[in-house]
Amino acid sequence: MNPADVAQSVLPMTSADLSLFTLFWHAHWIVKAVMLGLLGCSIWVWAIAIDKIVLYSRSNRAMDRFEQAFWSGESLDELYRSLAARPAHSMAALFVAAMREWKRSFDGPHKSFAGLQMRIDKVMQVTIAREIERLERRLLVLATVGSAGPFVGLFGTVWGIMTSFQSIAASKNTSLAVVAPGIAEALFATAIGLVAAIPATIFYNKFAGEVNKQAQRLEGFADEFSAILSRQIDERE
Repeated sequence: MNPADVAQSVLPMTSADLSLFTLFWHAHWIVKAVMLGLLGCSIWVWAIAIDKIVLYSRSNRAMDRFEQAFWSGESLDELYRSLAARPAHSMAALFVAAMREWKRSFDGPHKSFAGLQMRIDKVMQVTIAREIERLERRLLVLATVGSAGPFVGLFGTVWGIMTSFQSIAASKNTSLAVVAPGIAEALFATAIGLVAAIPATIFYNKFAGEVNKQAQRLEGFADEFSAILSRQIDERE
């Protein structure tokens, strides 16, 4: 952009014109692209956050219901039949995977006890890893926006300040009326970067803690269920 054109675009702006829309409209096209990109990231962050809040809440309720049914004294075979017919997640998926391996070893024509405990433990470990991967999906987006957002906004700020200096040089006027609009446009980019990055960082830390809590809960159930099956294996041998 020609410095004279920059000066003409900046000079008409007064302190009364420094609304957010005006700052965006008079910004350089590169700064506009940075702002729009950061606004898009901010919307994406909130969409992921809402999705994860619903997912983790639903997962916790499902685990509560399953634990209540599991420790109610209901037969493991009956509980397996009620859960195997429909897709299950989290703790129910862990139980179904272990019971499926159990039944393959006992209900087939050739009963196999050798290495059964190891196979069940391996199946549960794989199921836990799959469930954690499902819970962690798109958390990397939050981490990326949280770490890179301020730097992207800072890039827009640096570019805006460079444009402002060009307008000062072209107009040969260093008064506040000439300097303030360009500086305000530049700082607006940093502000949008922080608006995107701060919620992303907060949500990432919160969700990472929630994933860790649910992972520990799954591993705890896996250990308890493995001990129950181990006793039954010993009784049948």
